[in-house]
Amino acid sequence: MAHLVGAGVSGTRAYGHAYGRTSLWLVMVALGFGALLLLAGCERTDTVQRGYRGLSMTQLYKPSALASTAALHSIPEPEASDPPDPEAPAIKDVFKNVQVMNDLTVLEFSRLMQALSTWVAPEEGCEYCHNPKKLDSDEKYTKVVARRMLQMTRHINTDWKDHVASTGVTCWTCHRGQAVPTGDWFARLGANAPPKMIGEKAGQNTAGVKTNGNTALPVDPLSAFLVSDTQIRIQGTQALAGENRHSIKQAEWSYSLMIYMAKSLGVNCTYCHNTRALARWEESTPQRSTAWYGIRMVRDLNNAYLIPLQPKFPPNRLSAEGDGPKVGCETCHKGAYKPLYGVTMLNDYPELRGVFKDRPAVPAVPIAAAATTPPR
Repeated sequence: MAHLVGAGVSGTRAYGHAYGRTSLWLVMVALGFGALLLLAGCERTDTVQRGYRGLSMTQLYKPSALASTAALHSIPEPEASDPPDPEAPAIKDVFKNVQVMNDLTVLEFSRLMQALSTWVAPEEGCEYCHNPKKLDSDEKYTKVVARRMLQMTRHINTDWKDHVASTGVTCWTCHRGQAVPTGDWFARLGANAPPKMIGEKAGQNTAGVKTNGNTALPVDPLSAFLVSDTQIRIQGTQALAGENRHSIKQAEWSYSLMIYMAKSLGVNCTYCHNTRALARWEESTPQRSTAWYGIRMVRDLNNAYLIPLQPKFPPNRLSAEGDGPKVGCETCHKGAYKPLYGVTMLNDYPELRGVFKDRPAVPAVPIAAAATTPPR
């Protein structure tokens, strides 16, 4: 009897082991099948090689993300234009208080104003900046700001070609049909204030900050680098520290700015850098030089144009701490490596390239040819 009982127990154990192996196999098959289903539902990632092979200098793009922002990077149809008229009066001889763009004729100025309505205030139209009963009035702050922004646009296209090249910018580049452009930013004036209950945060370790990609890095690198001319370079040029006295804290500020720039342009670090040697310009892409000029251009614009305008803005246009809006990389790029993917609008609006000196020649009317042309 004991022998039979022992055999039964042994058989039960063997059956249990076999059943357990079968169950484990079924679970593994189910998990593998589920993984395949998940992979089948995953979107492919497109890669673009931007450096020498083997260096992983590639840009990664998701087709759905590009498609979802296609409308954002489109441009409106240009305003209809009249043929050049050498007898058209200058705008300064017709309207009062024209402080900028007064090198244009009435026709040129009126066309540009109509385009501005489309670019900045498509619903409000001219009344967004003007009192329609008194066009020369500066009673609306928006007119004062728009005047300064037109000057800034010409300044960019004239003096910052090292960054914008011949593509240039227009008001649409930043505004895209909105009175307040996306991508503007405010200084986080309280970021360095010591908290009440915990230790000094040193302007970082704050969750939910878009600028630094929701990392623990400093939350306001833009004030340090896009207003002030704080040193950005911290990377050593040799294997050991040597003479590089930059601290980890300084590195955190620089890397916070780099994250902001990468997200603003929708690119990886390798768009500008060979990351095996971040400090070496000779191993970087040409875009690094363009970005170098872009950083200095933004500093110039904030200090010369945006910050002086702060007293003109009403309280609802300021931050909770009373700071005025400023521009950054995202203001123009909006997630694209080039604003509007490099499409220029200046061919349709040459007035914004700078002071308008050379106008298209008036086409000659072939009177003699017209007289001898047989009727059709």
